[in-house]
Amino acid sequence: MNGGLVRLREVYDSLNPSERKVAAFILQEPAEMIQMSVADLAVRSGSSQAAIVRLCKTMGFKGYQDLKLKVAGDLQEPLATGYQDIRPNDSISAIIQNVSNNNIQSIRDTMKIMEEGKVEEAVLALDQSKRIFMFGVGASNLIGMDAQQKFLRINKVCISFPDPHVQLTSAVLLTPDDAAVCISYSGETDEVIRAAAIAREKGCKTIGITKYGDSTLSRSVDIPLYTSSTENEIRSGAMSSRITQLNLIDILYLGVASRNYENSVKYLDESRQAIKRL
Repeated sequence: MNGGLVRLREVYDSLNPSERKVAAFILQEPAEMIQMSVADLAVRSGSSQAAIVRLCKTMGFKGYQDLKLKVAGDLQEPLATGYQDIRPNDSISAIIQNVSNNNIQSIRDTMKIMEEGKVEEAVLALDQSKRIFMFGVGASNLIGMDAQQKFLRINKVCISFPDPHVQLTSAVLLTPDDAAVCISYSGETDEVIRAAAIAREKGCKTIGITKYGDSTLSRSVDIPLYTSSTENEIRSGAMSSRITQLNLIDILYLGVASRNYENSVKYLDESRQAIKRL
């Protein structure tokens, strides 16, 4: 039971000033915080008990004790190396270590905030759908293309269009028998949010893949799935967010394949043989 510190880092910038004081104190002094009552934390952080209650609600915790348990779980884990940013004239050795460690840490952090019930719900929706449509712009579209390649290999119709306008056109054609996966790390990509809205209007089950916390996309889909990463202004190119999104797609893909194991193995073997004959 962990992930408290990851959730705090992910939502920190979106918190109001009083909640941010609480979050900052917990991130700086997690070991001290787990020994405190709500009243003690309010005093030490310079905030209020009401702000602490709101923060727990914002993060999706049952209450303060739930937050303390998850932070305590984080403290039981080996100390992480921490995210490393780009620096001038880094050696190739440093770049190899930093990029790899950042990606590994992002996947580990995503595991901490992943809700198994939501993942199971998404797998069921994808499995029961006749068609899967992937909606994403820019780097997020690459995630959709990867999903298309994977699901097609187990005979699951999966469609990903690179053109955002064609995506919106295809969203109009969705039915309640389809599933739509909407991908946006920020959760604020206009084209993706519009596609999600159209999909829901058509009665289609919608799944969102976005960063942890409140966002327009997370509120616009039936099943929000969250990832953690280290994205900021300097880390351009959606590096670690892409890795965590690809990892989540793999989880969904294997979840569907596992539910149809015999047929999936057959189709995978047939596709492998077809490529070998080239």
